[in-house]
Amino acid sequence: MDFEFIKEFSPMFVKAAFLTLNLAFWGILLSIIIGIICMAIKFYKIKFLIPIVNGYIELSRNTPLLIQLFFLYYGLPKLGINLSSFSCAVIGLAFLGGSYMAESFRLGHESVKTSQIEAGLSIGLSQNQLLAYVITPQAFSVALPSISANIIFLLKETSIVSIVALADLVYVAKDIIGLYYMTDEALFMLVISYLIIILPTSLLLTWLEKRMKRARS
Repeated sequence: MDFEFIKEFSPMFVKAAFLTLNLAFWGILLSIIIGIICMAIKFYKIKFLIPIVNGYIELSRNTPLLIQLFFLYYGLPKLGINLSSFSCAVIGLAFLGGSYMAESFRLGHESVKTSQIEAGLSIGLSQNQLLAYVITPQAFSVALPSISANIIFLLKETSIVSIVALADLVYVAKDIIGLYYMTDEALFMLVISYLIIILPTSLLLTWLEKRMKRARS
């Protein structure tokens, strides 16, 4: 292992790691928003939108991210829609993650006891207040372990976005291997980079889950 080489090329991985974090932040944030919107549509029983939500969830969960990115990056330009690599990656992650988040929120929503909803209605809460103050906090608390798993899943899925020519960690690693044939060093930096990103996130989410569990008990 050539540690001088690793030291020389570490800044490239640091830059790529920030890009990966930026991409993951927007992808995860948008997927949570999509999940909440899907839950709200089902809560309010908006009949003409429910089949669309169900269709979206099935389409998203049953197609690989790789194929979704191919469609966004190579398919949409055929229809006159040109998106940057970064936009394609964010949209792809949000499209995939939104369906998983929607299912997590649905499970959390279903865990809220009917008696609590009835209690909220009995004190005069509107449907919006019921959703904001009673259902969503409890649903989020119950769904947190599942949401945490989705966040880690989406962080790992960022390793695919180099397929749309985005200079993320995998792209940089492949570039270094191709140019310098330093496979061990490049893979070592790639593993360490993802470990530095994912491990603290996982520990933080685990701590948050324990706090929420303690608060519920």
